Amino acid sequence: MNISVVGAGYVGLVVGVCMADLGHSVTCVDSDDAKISALLAGRVPIYEPGLDQLLERNVREGRLRFTRDLAAGLLHSRVVFIAVGTPSAADGSADLTGVFAVAGEVAAQADGPVTLIIKSTVPVGTADRVRAHVRGHTDNPVEVVSNPEFLKEGAAIDDFLRPDRIVCGVASPAAQQLMERLYAPLVRTGKPILFMDNRSAELCKYTANAFLATKISFINEIAALCELVGADVDAVRRGAGSDSRIGPRFLFPGAGYGGSCFPKDVRALVDTAKQHGMAMKVVLAVEDVNERQKHRLADMVIARFGADLTGKRIALWGLAFKPETDDMREAPALTVVDRLCAAGATVIAYDPEAMHEARRALGDRIEYAGRAMDAVQGADALVLVTEWNEFRNPDFAAVAVALRTPTVFDGRNIFIPADVRAAGLEYRSIGRP
Repeated sequence: MNISVVGAGYVGLVVGVCMADLGHSVTCVDSDDAKISALLAGRVPIYEPGLDQLLERNVREGRLRFTRDLAAGLLHSRVVFIAVGTPSAADGSADLTGVFAVAGEVAAQADGPVTLIIKSTVPVGTADRVRAHVRGHTDNPVEVVSNPEFLKEGAAIDDFLRPDRIVCGVASPAAQQLMERLYAPLVRTGKPILFMDNRSAELCKYTANAFLATKISFINEIAALCELVGADVDAVRRGAGSDSRIGPRFLFPGAGYGGSCFPKDVRALVDTAKQHGMAMKVVLAVEDVNERQKHRLADMVIARFGADLTGKRIALWGLAFKPETDDMREAPALTVVDRLCAAGATVIAYDPEAMHEARRALGDRIEYAGRAMDAVQGADALVLVTEWNEFRNPDFAAVAVALRTPTVFDGRNIFIPADVRAAGLEYRSIGRP
């Protein structure tokens, strides 16, 4: 099948590469010159484990191409994935400018029937609006399918090729048959393709992300209560998470969530409800708790060293919003840096993959270390922000020697307290005694 993917960002690139790996002929289109130039040169502009190898193989075997030219990218394609960004507007709503622009251009250039598959995360009712929009651009039949993505950064290839479920919002038997054919190789193990109307499919994505964000904010509030009453949040989450109705996943306290999905989707869900005269009180609280939680690590440092951190050097381990990605969009580390720098501290940071993104976001406001232990050398404290595997078992004795004031703030509770303290380090974490 000839497939076009418009938008070669995180979602579009993963979709395009994986569809090519399933044997389809795929053209990825993007208006970003730098991004397309990098892809044409064989460089992947994002960090996602396994993506570079899949991309190289499918380009080499002739199934995957990249172009800035939309007309050329659509040539011979009857199936077009829309995977452009839908960033948050100032009021929290999703900006759909890119979605409508692409839909209109695709419809105008189509020389026959075409199926638009909306992979971008969009508010309820977008598919209906796209249908109305394209009617003014073509006389050819246009199917509009809502096909939200459920990709975790750091595990996107596996999530696409081995999905828990595939959600498709369709409005005709023909559209359903196309999606069944397209995704047939991915559901041979019995995982379902869930067909429903467009609006329900659109709301699925927001519901899933808002619920996962709720679990994170909930356990962060429980962690704060644990600190007040002298309980251990690790014991509490194990006890609560062992209930099969609750489950342990996403029930880990920390420095708050970030990234391109949870913050944006929570706000968009609130905005959708607001437009229909409803206040999403639980979801509003989730966002409020998360924004407060991003300040927790800086609060801990200031409580330990005082409000004036002039002359203090603080080492940060981890800048990306989560491990196995270089994504720093709304990362908790940004809030930590803002607070520490505002208090007068010098921040020295290290991240295995996000250093280039950090330089783009933070410039020369902080210092950048070449290795994890380089950041610690001569610092007054170590703050763990992102739980990369390489940070999980450091030489605590070496850390204690390197620090001027042997203090560790564990923002993800990944260290065993007894091990840290045995090395002579003062240790503080989230919701643990």
